[in-house]
Amino acid sequence: MWSSAPFWCQAIRLPKLISRDMLKLLQPGSVLVDVAIDQGGCFETSHPTSHSEPTYMVDGILHYCVANIPGAVPHTSTIALTNATLRYVVALADKGWRKACQTDAALYQGLNIVEGKVTFKAVADVFHLPYEPVLF
Repeated sequence: MWSSAPFWCQAIRLPKLISRDMLKLLQPGSVLVDVAIDQGGCFETSHPTSHSEPTYMVDGILHYCVANIPGAVPHTSTIALTNATLRYVVALADKGWRKACQTDAALYQGLNIVEGKVTFKAVADVFHLPYEPVLF
């Protein structure tokens, strides 16, 4: 068993790359787009918004923090996601997960659980489970 899904765990907070104090360094009317809002956001002043009300202002800075941005363009985003991931699907189908992960660092780094063992240290730490590296 394996998983190559992106690691999104609400128990882990992302570091805040832009603090509220740093907003003073931006010109009024500047725009911040927080594409990590699904994972807690990367700006101190971020909070999730929606497609129907996507923006808000903080200290003269416009914030766009829509969770699931691709949901606004489902057909186009599906094509883009397929284009970005199809080579991994083909590699897994052609080589099997072990050989594909041995020969592709991106697939290897996507492993979370193998044969019931947590192989992604951050996941193990969050859930207080034993971590076991993948042995090929």
